[in-house]
Amino acid sequence: MMEHPENSDEYKGLVVNEGVVNLPQVNPYATFHRKKRVLTADEYVEGILKGDITLLSQAVTLVESNLPSDQAIAQQVIERCLPHAGGSVRVGITGVPGAGKSTFIEALGTELCKQGKHLAVLAIDPSSERSKGSILGDKTRMNELSVQANAFIRPSPSAGSLGGVARKTRETIVLCEAAGFDTILVETVGVGQSETAAHSMVDFFLLLQVTGTGDELQGIKRGIMEMADGIAINKCDGHNVERAQAAKVSFKNALALFPPTESGWKPYAETCSAVEKTGIQEVWKMIEQYIRFTRESGYFDVKRTEQAKYWMYETINSSLLNGFYQNPEMEALTRLMEKKVLNNEISSFIAASELINAYTKRQ
Repeated sequence: MMEHPENSDEYKGLVVNEGVVNLPQVNPYATFHRKKRVLTADEYVEGILKGDITLLSQAVTLVESNLPSDQAIAQQVIERCLPHAGGSVRVGITGVPGAGKSTFIEALGTELCKQGKHLAVLAIDPSSERSKGSILGDKTRMNELSVQANAFIRPSPSAGSLGGVARKTRETIVLCEAAGFDTILVETVGVGQSETAAHSMVDFFLLLQVTGTGDELQGIKRGIMEMADGIAINKCDGHNVERAQAAKVSFKNALALFPPTESGWKPYAETCSAVEKTGIQEVWKMIEQYIRFTRESGYFDVKRTEQAKYWMYETINSSLLNGFYQNPEMEALTRLMEKKVLNNEISSFIAASELINAYTKRQ
């Protein structure tokens, strides 16, 4: 390269550096994203059994996917993880909105982690009926619990599923148990008419109540109360202590009116404060007493067997539903019937009957 004449002695005080020879035609600072390699079922299973949280999270995402290719791998992973599952205590936690479920779970989860337990929290966020999206902010709200080394928090969208429980939560429980988690907390969206879904995948069903909002017993519905194995009255702090204690007596009297449970266990209520972290140990002792009681009586295993049967039928229903709506021919026929119903050419019931018959003949 020629030397710049400006660097000669006649131009004192002026220095010109040499330029770059042969400028690169490609930006050296650009980052190229390679296509992510698709893992095999063997790799997922091996990672899960080793307790690899990253692979566990990826496997859960695979389970939640609706893509047929993902579902094919997911079912293989679940099937191979199933022999390594079943060793945890599953606790479902529900309650009215504003009862402090997330705060309570963080307080309880932190206490369990201190006891050396390996905890998985499956937090179900409500999905918007309009946009179908979810905030999935539970992991952000549970600041203290999320930094625990032996805790795994997985927020999932409810996606309009029954009881506010994510459609694939039961499969996720299997994966978490295979990964070595001995305690699993399932948080539902809130009290509804279809909490059977949550009740049918846990060992202990905890109803979280709150006092100081008026008539404490107004929130009691017979269906949800009959399913509850125990009640925790949250926000028992400050000026609310006396009200919480009074509500405890009211719940005790209400529970006494219900017929005996199948397990023979007599549900009762405890007060606690998730903010002040008081009464949390008492609530967990209640859960431990129930687990010990049902295991000694044999009901624990009976309930798990009944749950497996329940989810077999639920899977059949789900598969038939998906098969119907994902069938291209049925999709076109459904739109046609929909127009006829809107134009009052045919009743809704006859249209549904003809669609079902058409789908049955195509199978």
